[in-house]
Amino acid sequence: MGQIVPDPIEKYLAGLNRLGDDVLAAIAAEGETADLPLIDPEVGALLHVLTLAIGSQRALEIGTAIGYSGSWIARALPQGGMLITFEIDPRRAARAKANFARAGVAERTSVMIGDAALLLAKVQGPFDLIFQDGDKRQYESMLDRLTALLRPGGLLVTDNVLWDGEVVPGYVNPPVRDPADTAAIAAYNARLSRSSQLKTMWLPLRDGIAVSIKQ
Repeated sequence: MGQIVPDPIEKYLAGLNRLGDDVLAAIAAEGETADLPLIDPEVGALLHVLTLAIGSQRALEIGTAIGYSGSWIARALPQGGMLITFEIDPRRAARAKANFARAGVAERTSVMIGDAALLLAKVQGPFDLIFQDGDKRQYESMLDRLTALLRPGGLLVTDNVLWDGEVVPGYVNPPVRDPADTAAIAAYNARLSRSSQLKTMWLPLRDGIAVSIKQ
């Protein structure tokens, strides 16, 4: 049984999702074979819909992996739109570029290889949408820079904010996740809740999603 949403409910919601296709399913299967922690299709659908909803032209992603989440975002961008995405592993970055081509979004994606904390200093805003799915221990330290890169009315979407329920003390006993990661995510959530620039809603979808709008 899922720690956040019961499995039957998740299965029902998955059955309603018609926004994916065989290409996205193949990329997801590639990630599963490689044991990569990719987002689920329902999170992908949320990213796609949010990108469309705000009329995003420029998007930024922290944590490319093999291009699965980025494909959901980039497919919602208009002609001439651009997703810039950061990946620290050159081999994964190469696979992501190939998968972006498979998904038909090669011209709307730019993969930058390196430590996201360093790459953030090199990109120029404003961005309409930012997806944070990188190193959990860097979430809080990156928040000010990501907020600065967002346009007013832009969205910061953060994955894994419930950390399979472990951000709630004692809910998962014994804990399975790294306690340092759990503490980092809890601190990040607290920062979001206190932010004077961001208004945030936390969604109990899969591993938890925070959607923050910049005022």
